[in-house]
Amino acid sequence: MAEVKKLATRDGYGKALVELGAQYPDVVALDADLAGSTKTGMFQKAYPDRHFNCGIAEGNMMCVAAGLASTGLVPFASSFAMFAAGRAFEQIRNSIGYPALNVKIGATHGGISVGEDGASHQCCEDFALMRSIPGMVIICPADAVEAEAAVKAAYLHKGPVYLRFGRLAVPVFHEEGFEFKIGKGEVMRDGTDVAISATGLLVYEAVQAGEKLAEMGINAMIINMSTVKPIDEELVLSAARKCGRIVTCEEHSIVGGLGEAVCAVLSEKLPTHVRRIGVNDVFGESGPANALLKAYGLSAENIVEVTKDFCGK
Repeated sequence: MAEVKKLATRDGYGKALVELGAQYPDVVALDADLAGSTKTGMFQKAYPDRHFNCGIAEGNMMCVAAGLASTGLVPFASSFAMFAAGRAFEQIRNSIGYPALNVKIGATHGGISVGEDGASHQCCEDFALMRSIPGMVIICPADAVEAEAAVKAAYLHKGPVYLRFGRLAVPVFHEEGFEFKIGKGEVMRDGTDVAISATGLLVYEAVQAGEKLAEMGINAMIINMSTVKPIDEELVLSAARKCGRIVTCEEHSIVGGLGEAVCAVLSEKLPTHVRRIGVNDVFGESGPANALLKAYGLSAENIVEVTKDFCGK
């Protein structure tokens, strides 16, 4: 069997910025002294006059991005998720969200898979923070190809967008040329017994879990819900009607993330039993990324066990 190609979604971000820069002269990139880590260094190399290093001052960077957007430019402001969503929350809320400016936030190093950097850098609260800002779109792509497509879709969208990318290299399973549509989920595998809705790196884990569940006689629908906000309500409701049970999977706290977004839709429109897989209201710890993902239940194996129990198998 051929080895699965692995890339970090942040690599797709850097590649897409360079391609957008070639096509659209209004694209500019801002960074908080992390161009190498966020991959905006690729854009900096190609278009040095359109890249701005704002230093380790993320709040100020968001305000600079807001100012640039007010002149008609389309800024992509980048830093680690902990600092982009966490440290700069007030500036994003008041300077970008409130005036609904056309700023794109490229937040890398999201979730437990940051690994050895530990709890201080493992941002598992960013979906919750950004979901609370009116009009903010939230995207968490599953692989590097989807990340590239999502960045291009974010450029075409008028208004603020929060894009979350990972540090860890993960399997690439989308074909080149994949078309990304904001607000639309993707059915990776059809099923009737249970629907597993995942985002980010847990999509591949969910696909693997679906194959193992099929061997056990459980026919699971697998959904890639890369747009966390606005959630694809139509697909959520369709999956609930067809399967009667939904499992949500995210590299984020179970508080305020994809699971709660799905539950909000179902509780109001079609009450359905839901199990949430995510970080269970705890902080992370330092360690190898893959070992941490397993320790926190963010793996295909745990998705299988939770789903089996949920289906009474």
